[in-house]
Parts: sequence; C-alpha cells; structure tokens
Amino acid sequence: MTKVNQILSQWVADTVSSTKYLQEKGLNSDLLHRYVKSGWIERIGYGAYKKKFDKIDWQGGLYCLQNQIKLRIHPGGKTALELHGVTHNLPFKPKITLYGPSKEKLPRWFKNNFWKDELNYHSFDLFTMNIDPFLQVHEYKNFFILISSPELAAFEILFHVPQQQSFSETIKIFENLTTLRFDIVQTLLSNCKSIKVNRIFLYLADISNHSWFKKIDISTVNLGYGKRVIEQNGRFDGKYNITVPKKNSYDTEPIY
Repeated sequence: MTKVNQILSQWVADTVSSTKYLQEKGLNSDLLHRYVKSGWIERIGYGAYKKKFDKIDWQGGLYCLQNQIKLRIHPGGKTALELHGVTHNLPFKPKITLYGPSKEKLPRWFKNNFWKDELNYHSFDLFTMNIDPFLQVHEYKNFFILISSPELAAFEILFHVPQQQSFSETIKIFENLTTLRFDIVQTLLSNCKSIKVNRIFLYLADISNHSWFKKIDISTVNLGYGKRVIEQNGRFDGKYNITVPKKNSYDTEPIY
C-alpha cells in the first residue's frame, strides 16, 4: 500500500487533519504538496487539510482541534444543550458557541472557514478546577467529539447573562433542566468563581422547583457579599441578593 493510500484509509471521513498530524504519519512538506497537486487532499487553510470530496463542517474541524492539536475547546452553553436534545422546543437561532480555557486560541484556519452556522468562541476560566471530567462524548456522523454536560452547559449560559443572553430565554432553558444530576451541580457550584453565576443559578433552579435543587447544599457555594444588579429597574430578590426582571416582563423581554 502506498503512503497516500495508507493515510487516506486511516483518515476519519469528513474531518480535518492538521499538518503536524500528517507529518507524524510520514507526510513531509514535499509529499503534502505532491498529494495536493495530485488531487488526493485539499488544503483548507494554513496547517489544515481535508480529503478531496469530503464535506467538512465545524464538527469535523473540532475533531481535529480536540484529537490532533489537543486543544481543550468544546461546544458548550446552548449549543451543548441542543446537542443533548434538552432545548428542542425552544426557538434558538443557529449559532455555535465554543468554549476553552483562558488564553486558548482557535487556529486561524478554523476561524476563517465559512461554516454554515455562525460561530462564537469564548475563552475564560469559570471554575477553580479542571472541567474535563464534566465533558461528555457526543457521536456525530462516524466520529466523536467532546461537549459540555448539561450541568456544565447551564453554567456557561449564565456567564453571558444579561449582556449576551436574555433573562427570559434563560428562564425557559432552566425550566427544561429537570434531569440535572445534583452531585455534578453541587461540585460545579462549589467550584464556580463567578458570584453572579452562582446567584443566578440558584435563583433560577429555585423558582423552577426542580427536585434536584432540593438536594443542593448552598452552604458550600461562594455567594459573596452585597447586592448584584442583574437587571436594571428590576425587582430585588432578598434570598439571593440579586435584582432580576419583574415577573410580568418574563414573557415580553426580547430573546437575543
């Protein structure tokens, strides 16, 4: 079997391969150039290739980021909940949201490809611990990617409230989170660095009256001191010391 046939037989269909990965498989720069010229593979940007005729979407690109480049970047927030099937009845716009640790950057080839859906990337450290144990395997086509668990995704959504994520939509999302695992929620709450996120999470879980919320030990959660204004001109909730939208505005607040 020739080198190119060997590489192509091992190449996961509809995924991107990085230059470094292909070089580790024995394809030097000259061979890569020769195989591109011969039509076996196509360059989709600096440092990235695909098999000719493969249809690449953002999931195929993410497969490369996670499995070859070893970046700790994953779909989270609403994107993860959609992939879990939790938000199938909510009118979300097709927008892909990826998350990664602070200072982790997307390769230029990934950002510059014209994926079908709008893509947003956020890099920050929301927790005091490594969140890798709270990612789950998601099957797509004939390969797998890691995405946020529903519990982690809920925290990621709250990070954007209210600037990029409306309160009204967030309430509807939390109403659907009936099956969260309380032990994972407890761990995330106890290690979340954002006082704002912790307070909103507890408030929404409380008003949603989910059974798992009753098992949460709030004494381990960092709620900080003083008041937090989440919604200007809203109403003050004394239990969690936050100002939230007035109840009669939940159904009228625009969904971003």
